[in-house]
Amino acid sequence: MRIITGSARGTKLLTLEGEATRPTGERAKEALFSMIQFEIEEKRVLDLYAGSGQLGLEALSRGAAFCMFVDSNPEAVEIIKKNAEKTKLKDKTRTIVSDACNYVRKCAGGEKYHIVLIDPPYASDLVCPTLERLLLSDLLAPGALVFCESDREDLFADRPDLLETLTLRRYSSYGRIKLYLLEKKAEETE
Repeated sequence: MRIITGSARGTKLLTLEGEATRPTGERAKEALFSMIQFEIEEKRVLDLYAGSGQLGLEALSRGAAFCMFVDSNPEAVEIIKKNAEKTKLKDKTRTIVSDACNYVRKCAGGEKYHIVLIDPPYASDLVCPTLERLLLSDLLAPGALVFCESDREDLFADRPDLLETLTLRRYSSYGRIKLYLLEKKAEETE
């Protein structure tokens, strides 16, 4: 696993041993970043369920201004810190050991993010609850992009209400991996 392009291009990243995390595959990562390549520069990124930190670090390598990494596994957070050092992007990062939904809840009304990365373990079925908490906490900047990775094709079948606030901008499938790119709708003024 490596950084694809930008200031840290080619840097090999560390990952946790075992089945604790499932890094996003190179092909899926490349697809995600090609979808948003001109919308990263100087943006604030929130990487939930960060694992090794590869998605947030890729965004930083491509010009994002800042990334907050959140993972409930202390060992994963240590890996993220080491990867941030390796890529020489540490000064643009913050890491925290926390459950993603709890972190988002605690930060309600705080600084807004332009790009949010949601990639929980597939079996957890946490994408929609995390999106709901994110919307309730008002952490998305106007026009914010939210990337979700899942193994479900019908991710919003049980939660179509989430698409009242978010527009499904792009959907891609790479075998088992399903990528959803959502955009926060503009707030209507009366």
